[in-house]
Amino acid sequence: MFSKVFSAAVLGIEGYIVEVESHMEQGLPAFSTVGLPDGAVRESKERVNAAIKNSGFFLPTKRITVNLAPADIRKEGSAFDLPMALGLMAASGQLPQDALQHAVILGELALDGKVRPIRGSLPISVAVRDSEFSRLILPRENAREAAMVDGLDVFAVGHLSEAHDLIRNGCDTEPVRVDMDDVFKRRRQYHIDFRDVKGQVHIKRALEVAAAGGHNVLMMGPPGSGKTMLARRFPTILPDMTLDESIETTKIHSVSGILPPETALVATRPFRAPHHTISDAGLIGGGHVPRPGEVSLAHHGVLFLDELPEFRKNVLEVMRQPMEDGQVTIARAALSITYPANFMLVAAMNPCPCGFFTDPNHECTCAVPQIQRYRAKISGPLLDRIDIHIEVPAVPYEELSGRATGESSESIRGRVKTARDIQTRRFREVKDTYCNAHMISKQIRRWCRIDSEGDTLLNTAITRLGLSARAYDRILKVSRTIADLDGSEAIQPAHIAEAIQYRSLDRDFAATV
Repeated sequence: MFSKVFSAAVLGIEGYIVEVESHMEQGLPAFSTVGLPDGAVRESKERVNAAIKNSGFFLPTKRITVNLAPADIRKEGSAFDLPMALGLMAASGQLPQDALQHAVILGELALDGKVRPIRGSLPISVAVRDSEFSRLILPRENAREAAMVDGLDVFAVGHLSEAHDLIRNGCDTEPVRVDMDDVFKRRRQYHIDFRDVKGQVHIKRALEVAAAGGHNVLMMGPPGSGKTMLARRFPTILPDMTLDESIETTKIHSVSGILPPETALVATRPFRAPHHTISDAGLIGGGHVPRPGEVSLAHHGVLFLDELPEFRKNVLEVMRQPMEDGQVTIARAALSITYPANFMLVAAMNPCPCGFFTDPNHECTCAVPQIQRYRAKISGPLLDRIDIHIEVPAVPYEELSGRATGESSESIRGRVKTARDIQTRRFREVKDTYCNAHMISKQIRRWCRIDSEGDTLLNTAITRLGLSARAYDRILKVSRTIADLDGSEAIQPAHIAEAIQYRSLDRDFAATV
């Protein structure tokens, strides 16, 4: 007796179809699972056996072999429980075999037959839609997430008996539907706003420039100056996510198992703030079967590294490649997986170990060698990938106690979106470049031309103010963004002057390191 059920699995953030073949024959009772199963898949025989019997069905006492094809790719997780159970029921005559040929089925089974949620339902639903199948049966908790994909009928089940009845009755049940506009409207709401921040007008301006051009930011200032508060509000001024960005980000969160319950789609830009004790595998990704790290979970969003010098040096250095390429490749002996990692870095640090080196209200107790060692933890190549450096001073009492509120995130986001639209038109024929921060040297020469007055100003900054040579391209990129915010086709000297202010830490680092 033989049956075939179609299921699916995830490799990286992409789904692929898996054939679950069940074979029964006379012989000593046994249950074997083949096709490179991991521990969770091998244990499924116990869950499947108990779930079938506790749901009122039977499992013949025969020699059973279940094959998961393709057999050369390692299968992991518990999502094959439900298709295995239904396949065995079909092989034993409790379900019509032909009814299983038109749907992809996934789900973990409890011992009483209840269907539990799985990981990666969104990338799986995309893979199912792109194949010859048009129906997907999976746990009720995953149905809304899977239904975000158009052109696919998604059916939710909560128990093995429900799945049995659904298949036997020809899927007469109505598929799950999701209102895409309503999902975006609900999920795009932020509970924090830039108007909550007292003072720091020039810091808000720098963050607006960073958001408009996709630039990485490093904030340096004493404790309590508002660095973390500003960073947490940074996503609120970024442009709204597009549908493609939301789907790609949701894929990563789905395979990682961190998508909140009842959340069908990640419609607000992610904000990830790992602790400085994180390992390089936790930041970049890793494991026996590579999982996404924080740089991938922040895809299309913000990665915030607070207390930057406190991170281990090797952890910071492995971040350089994904910052440059927008993706990270994790290679293992068995396979190599590439995860997207197109994020904006916002970092914060104190000016010295005690934190009060630049604070006029507190005396710094650090010796010069201590400050040098502290700042030397941030390498030149990493600093080279951060376009904007800003000093965040302590907020005066008058501004803290005042009733005046700052500009709202919504109004700032409007200007950012306008500048991003300009860049979208500018780079519409350029592959992998959609904002000024991603320009390479050839594009900088084309779109960042400056007049003689601007050239003189920039030359003064490089030669007389002690700015590093690597600051040259960064200043031009940021100047281009400031010009876009002003709606100017040409880069004016005023734009260059403002951009130079955002590289003052180059001089400070050169003097202390």
